[in-house]
Amino acid sequence: MRVEADRDRCISAGRCMATAPRIFDQDDDGIVVVVVPETGPDDEAQVREAGFLCPAQAIRITAVRSEPGD
Repeated sequence: MRVEADRDRCISAGRCMATAPRIFDQDDDGIVVVVVPETGPDDEAQVREAGFLCPAQAIRITAVRSEPGD
């Protein structure tokens, strides 16, 4: 999965960081930072929950297509 965050939409609630601390952090202003932009199946549930809990809907999750032979 590819994880992106719209820093302009972020309202610094910190729910993403609390839910998936390995994937998300906050900068000095409290704005979301995606620390691990490409995640695997082990992180999927936490990342999806973080996206669901984000009050600003600032988190975007997309599938990463694997090429044949990957």
